[in-house]
Amino acid sequence: ELKRESFFFWAVTELVEGDSSRKIVEIICRTSWLKSENQCGRIERVLKVHNMQKTLARFEEYRELVKIKASKLPKKHPRCLADGNELLRFYGTTVACSLGLSGSSSLCLSEKCCVCRIIRNGFSAKEELKGGIGVFTTSTSGRAFECIEVFDHDPSLRKALIVCRVIAGRVHRPLENIQEMAGQTGFDSLAGKVGLYSNIEELYLLNARALLPCFVVICK
Repeated sequence: ELKRESFFFWAVTELVEGDSSRKIVEIICRTSWLKSENQCGRIERVLKVHNMQKTLARFEEYRELVKIKASKLPKKHPRCLADGNELLRFYGTTVACSLGLSGSSSLCLSEKCCVCRIIRNGFSAKEELKGGIGVFTTSTSGRAFECIEVFDHDPSLRKALIVCRVIAGRVHRPLENIQEMAGQTGFDSLAGKVGLYSNIEELYLLNARALLPCFVVICK
């Protein structure tokens, strides 16, 4: 129990300006902001997530399941067999506490604070389910930011992006023949919208264990 409490106390570390990891996260975010002036400079704080062993184990176990499932399919999917088709994705949400401010690295207990809830309990298909399908992620920070819905007018609520490692597995693409796909099972995620160069702009993860939060970007 003590270990668990100390984890919640040291759940994140703020990456200060000039830190090499912060620079990488900023580049990943900024290259995919929407090309409008007001999107630039939105980043206020970047936090590195320290996941619990249990969370990491759950993520790796899910990867193994996806690989085993892929190995039994008649048509081989090389990426699924190699690493479960791991991708880097954005998840847009809100933060209600001062996480990362003035060295604060502990998680709050507020139900309103989605960032702390996700880091503490992992993604939940029930809480994070979008459109009744799965956990909604995007390939660009701009699109994730655009999709954040703030229903509460609480001034303490801020928009935040979680940069996640995701086990996409076998992706059901919407642009393929839907009739052919109907009745087929064995998909791990669904593509909602495909961008230029077949880039999967929107991806719904059908299993909440497929996501591992790595960084939290709190926006101005």
